[in-house]
Amino acid sequence: MADKHRIVILGGGFGGLYAAQALKYADADITLIDRRNYHLFQPLLYQVATGSLSPGEIAAPIRGVLSEQKNTTVLLGEAVDIDPAVRSITLRDGGVVVYDSLILATGSQASYFGHDDWKTWAPGLKTIEDATTMRHKILLAFEAAERTSDEEERRAWLTFVIVGAGATGVELAGALGEIANHTMKHDFRSIHPQDARIIIVDSGKRVLPAYAEDLSHSAEAQLIRLGARVRTGLSVTCVDENGVSLKTASGEEHIRSHTVLWAAGVAVTDFARTLARKTNAPTERSGKIKVAPDLSIPNFPEIRVVGDLAYVEDDKGKPLPGVAQVAMQSGSYAAKCILRKIKGQPECKPFKYFNKGDIAVIGRASAVANVFGIHLKGLPAWLVWLFIHLMYIVEFQNRMMVFIQWGFLYLTFNRGARLITGFAATQGVKGTQPLENLGE
Repeated sequence: MADKHRIVILGGGFGGLYAAQALKYADADITLIDRRNYHLFQPLLYQVATGSLSPGEIAAPIRGVLSEQKNTTVLLGEAVDIDPAVRSITLRDGGVVVYDSLILATGSQASYFGHDDWKTWAPGLKTIEDATTMRHKILLAFEAAERTSDEEERRAWLTFVIVGAGATGVELAGALGEIANHTMKHDFRSIHPQDARIIIVDSGKRVLPAYAEDLSHSAEAQLIRLGARVRTGLSVTCVDENGVSLKTASGEEHIRSHTVLWAAGVAVTDFARTLARKTNAPTERSGKIKVAPDLSIPNFPEIRVVGDLAYVEDDKGKPLPGVAQVAMQSGSYAAKCILRKIKGQPECKPFKYFNKGDIAVIGRASAVANVFGIHLKGLPAWLVWLFIHLMYIVEFQNRMMVFIQWGFLYLTFNRGARLITGFAATQGVKGTQPLENLGE
């Protein structure tokens, strides 16, 4: 009996998981490899970063999700090299995995535009570790402001700068506004959290540049009501422990802040760059691989690239955005193309993305949405966002937990995951009084 077709999927995000699920009944040996043992619901990472949800509520073990798929093996590992000539992948621990078909779905990472040293002072938001680091910085800022008696230092601690005015930046700013104005309103004795300055900076002309102008303007108005300030047309020139330096139309400006959060720009993973080099695949400026209409790499039809890593244009010549829906649809499409090949059926028609719309939540009953061309604002948009996000969370238990948490948040503004854990929780904070001096 002939050996079964070997399909390797790199990445357990939306693209990889949807590809694996589309192959559930395939007469093939499927191996999904990820350096994490869980699937992460990235659209809700900002809620972990702002204390609304705990990491376990937006993640599910990949083995558990795929446990009923008897044709699928899940491996914990990180791909570091590939030999496309012999169709093999090398893992960081030296292990080698061979394939007949490969689906690359390793996602993206935060881009600091050549200034990786900024990451020390401005964490991005791509992983659970990023989210908990961001949560620590946000909560520690309020704690440090409570302890310092220096007004200038206190102002720096209560100034939050978000770099990037896309969906992630807008959602972070809205959540911070709710924390300052509602959640922590009565928690401190020396400070007033509602005095916090929340500043969004971006080089573009408006917030949510990928959205229609009316939705963008509505989002900005909703942010202003929560106390956030939007500043566009500015370029970041430096980020350090003292804040952010900006290039403006009138010259240089410095915003003093100890809490800078990065929500601007993404880059491909290191393995994607390795694959492009080994296959001589064409790439665009950010490193995305320019794929054929069937998402394969030119001259390597057995390799398909999906999600954030694939450069694909829509009918109007615009590149598809790096959002969950694109990853889901491209992952399923790639899997179905491989199935057709295994069965000896005609090749797939070119991939076509079906845009169901865009949604960005700003706060409690506050959001903007474009759903099948219909523009929604405020409560109606927020209700649509609530339904869609609950529907796409992987495990039913997680859906129920998130729904309950959101119910409490809506009624009370209480964020139950406001924990400062690990090393940072036991250390003194720059610019504050020693603990033994407090109360003197």
